[in-house]
Amino acid sequence: MYSNRIKEYRKEKGMTLVELAEQIGISTGYLCHLENGSRSNPSTKVMEKISSILGKTVAEVFFHGSDNLKIYE
Repeated sequence: MYSNRIKEYRKEKGMTLVELAEQIGISTGYLCHLENGSRSNPSTKVMEKISSILGKTVAEVFFHGSDNLKIYE
């Protein structure tokens, strides 16, 4: 299952799902799917907006663990 830290960082900022979705310009349903991992293909633009609003880098939000980032030698 795809995992990210959107929900964790959103709650740290004291934001609701609706508030964050409105600031990003996406539906709350889509954001909910992203948070829960049932959607795993956000565009680069959406990832950048989410990260910027949360005050984090794209890597911190979307690629925080070895499950999501594989390094090939």
